[in-house]
Amino acid sequence: MRAKHPMLATVIAVAMPAGHGAGQEIGQSSRGLALAQRLCAECHAVQKEHSQSPNANAPCFQAIASIPGMSATALSAILNTPHRAMPNIMLAAYEQADITAYIMGLK
Repeated sequence: MRAKHPMLATVIAVAMPAGHGAGQEIGQSSRGLALAQRLCAECHAVQKEHSQSPNANAPCFQAIASIPGMSATALSAILNTPHRAMPNIMLAAYEQADITAYIMGLK
C-alpha cells in the first residue's frame, strides 16, 4: 500500500523528535482561518466541515490535523519545507503561528 502523501509523512516523522514546540510563537486561530482562506483555499479544504479539497492532491486541513502525532512543531516543519506541487508561500512567523493554531484547533 502506498502512502497518499509520502512527503507529508516524512516531514512529520523528522519533526516529531523535536519536542513540543517550546519557544514557538503562539498564534491566533481566527487570524489563521482568515489567512488560510486567502492563501490556501484554492487547493486545500480549510474548514472542518469541508472534507474534500479543491485539488485532489492537497490534503484537507482536517486530515492534516488528524494525523497521529501531528504537533505545532510538525506543522512548522511542513510549512517550511518546499513541496513540488505546492507554491512557495513565504509566511511571516506570526502568520505561520496563526495558521498552525488554526489547524491544530481542528483536532
